[in-house]
Amino acid sequence: MTPIALETLRMDLKQDFDLDGILDSLEPEAAPAEAARAPRDMTPFLRKIPVKLTLEVGSADVSLADLCQIGAGSVIELDKIAGEPLDIKVNGTVIGRAEVVVSGDNYGLRVVELNDLELDNLA
Repeated sequence: MTPIALETLRMDLKQDFDLDGILDSLEPEAAPAEAARAPRDMTPFLRKIPVKLTLEVGSADVSLADLCQIGAGSVIELDKIAGEPLDIKVNGTVIGRAEVVVSGDNYGLRVVELNDLELDNLA
Protein backbone atom coordinates (compact mmCIF):
# COMPACT_ATOMS: atom_id res chain seq x y z
CA MET A 1 0.00 0.00 0.00
CA THR A 2 1.31 3.45 -0.89
CA PRO A 3 1.61 5.78 2.13
CA ILE A 4 -0.50 8.90 1.78
CA ALA A 5 0.73 12.15 3.24
CA LEU A 6 -1.43 13.62 5.98
CA GLU A 7 -1.76 16.78 3.89
CA THR A 8 -3.58 14.74 1.22
CA LEU A 9 -6.12 13.51 3.74
CA ARG A 10 -6.61 16.91 5.41
CA MET A 11 -8.93 18.54 2.99
CA ASP A 12 -11.07 21.55 3.58
CA LEU A 13 -14.73 20.51 3.30
CA LYS A 14 -15.33 23.39 0.90
CA GLN A 15 -12.60 22.12 -1.40
CA ASP A 16 -13.32 19.55 -4.13
CA PHE A 17 -11.14 16.48 -3.97
CA ASP A 18 -10.78 13.37 -6.10
CA LEU A 19 -11.82 10.46 -3.87
CA ASP A 20 -11.71 8.03 -6.82
CA GLY A 21 -8.16 9.11 -7.60
CA ILE A 22 -7.10 8.54 -4.01
CA LEU A 23 -8.74 5.11 -3.92
CA ASP A 24 -7.19 4.15 -7.26
CA SER A 25 -3.74 5.02 -5.92
CA LEU A 26 -4.30 2.54 -3.08
CA GLU A 27 -5.22 -0.41 -5.36
CA PRO A 28 -2.39 -2.57 -6.68
CA GLU A 29 -1.86 -2.52 -10.45
CA ALA A 30 -3.18 -5.50 -12.44
CA ALA A 31 -0.52 -7.98 -13.43
CA PRO A 32 0.46 -7.60 -17.11
CA ALA A 33 0.10 -11.37 -17.68
CA GLU A 34 -3.60 -11.22 -16.76
CA ALA A 35 -4.28 -8.33 -19.11
CA ALA A 36 -2.53 -10.06 -22.05
CA ARG A 37 -4.30 -13.44 -21.67
CA ALA A 38 -5.83 -14.48 -24.99
CA PRO A 39 -9.29 -16.09 -25.12
CA ARG A 40 -9.27 -19.88 -25.35
CA ASP A 41 -10.57 -21.75 -28.38
CA MET A 42 -13.41 -23.83 -26.88
CA THR A 43 -14.39 -25.48 -30.19
CA PRO A 44 -12.74 -28.90 -29.53
CA PHE A 45 -14.36 -29.03 -26.09
CA LEU A 46 -17.82 -28.02 -27.38
CA ARG A 47 -17.74 -30.68 -30.12
CA LYS A 48 -17.52 -33.43 -27.47
CA ILE A 49 -20.62 -32.42 -25.48
CA PRO A 50 -23.32 -35.09 -25.95
CA VAL A 51 -26.81 -33.95 -26.93
CA LYS A 52 -30.12 -35.84 -27.26
CA LEU A 53 -31.56 -35.81 -30.80
CA THR A 54 -35.25 -36.74 -31.03
CA LEU A 55 -37.91 -36.75 -33.71
CA GLU A 56 -41.27 -35.65 -32.33
CA VAL A 57 -44.22 -37.34 -34.01
CA GLY A 58 -46.73 -35.03 -32.36
CA SER A 59 -48.48 -34.24 -29.13
CA ALA A 60 -51.97 -34.13 -27.66
CA ASP A 61 -53.54 -32.34 -24.72
CA VAL A 62 -55.70 -34.72 -22.71
CA SER A 63 -57.54 -34.31 -19.45
CA LEU A 64 -56.62 -36.43 -16.47
CA ALA A 65 -60.04 -38.12 -16.77
CA ASP A 66 -59.31 -39.04 -20.42
CA LEU A 67 -55.84 -40.26 -19.46
CA CYS A 68 -57.39 -42.65 -16.95
CA GLN A 69 -59.54 -44.13 -19.75
CA ILE A 70 -56.57 -44.92 -22.03
CA GLY A 71 -55.78 -48.58 -22.43
CA ALA A 72 -54.36 -51.08 -24.90
CA GLY A 73 -55.89 -50.41 -28.32
CA SER A 74 -56.80 -46.77 -27.54
CA VAL A 75 -56.22 -44.25 -30.32
CA ILE A 76 -55.20 -40.70 -29.46
CA GLU A 77 -55.24 -38.09 -32.19
CA LEU A 78 -52.06 -36.01 -32.36
CA ASP A 79 -51.61 -32.42 -33.54
CA LYS A 80 -49.65 -33.39 -36.70
CA ILE A 81 -51.23 -34.10 -40.08
CA ALA A 82 -50.28 -37.47 -41.60
CA GLY A 83 -47.38 -37.05 -44.06
CA GLU A 84 -46.35 -33.69 -42.60
CA PRO A 85 -42.62 -33.38 -41.75
CA LEU A 86 -41.90 -33.96 -38.05
CA ASP A 87 -39.93 -31.77 -35.65
CA ILE A 88 -36.26 -32.58 -35.04
CA LYS A 89 -35.31 -31.58 -31.50
CA VAL A 90 -31.95 -31.30 -29.78
CA ASN A 91 -32.28 -31.33 -26.00
CA GLY A 92 -35.94 -30.33 -26.41
CA THR A 93 -35.34 -27.41 -28.80
CA VAL A 94 -36.67 -27.61 -32.37
CA ILE A 95 -33.79 -27.38 -34.86
CA GLY A 96 -35.53 -28.49 -38.06
CA ARG A 97 -37.97 -30.89 -39.70
CA ALA A 98 -37.62 -34.41 -41.08
CA GLU A 99 -39.40 -37.45 -42.49
CA VAL A 100 -39.30 -40.94 -40.99
CA VAL A 101 -37.35 -43.57 -42.98
CA VAL A 102 -36.32 -47.17 -42.38
CA SER A 103 -32.57 -47.68 -42.03
CA GLY A 104 -31.79 -51.39 -41.81
CA ASP A 105 -33.79 -52.73 -38.85
CA ASN A 106 -34.20 -49.28 -37.28
CA TYR A 107 -36.19 -46.16 -37.94
CA GLY A 108 -34.23 -43.15 -39.11
CA LEU A 109 -34.90 -39.64 -40.26
CA ARG A 110 -34.36 -37.79 -43.52
CA VAL A 111 -33.72 -34.11 -42.88
CA VAL A 112 -36.09 -31.87 -44.82
CA GLU A 113 -34.99 -28.52 -43.37
CA LEU A 114 -32.67 -27.21 -40.66
CA ASN A 115 -32.88 -23.94 -38.79
CA ASP A 116 -29.90 -21.62 -39.13
CA LEU A 117 -27.87 -23.01 -36.21
CA GLU A 118 -24.50 -21.66 -37.35
CA LEU A 119 -22.82 -24.94 -36.36
CA ASP A 120 -20.18 -24.56 -39.09
CA ASN A 121 -17.79 -23.19 -36.46
CA LEU A 122 -17.84 -26.56 -34.67
CA ALA A 123 -17.06 -28.63 -37.78
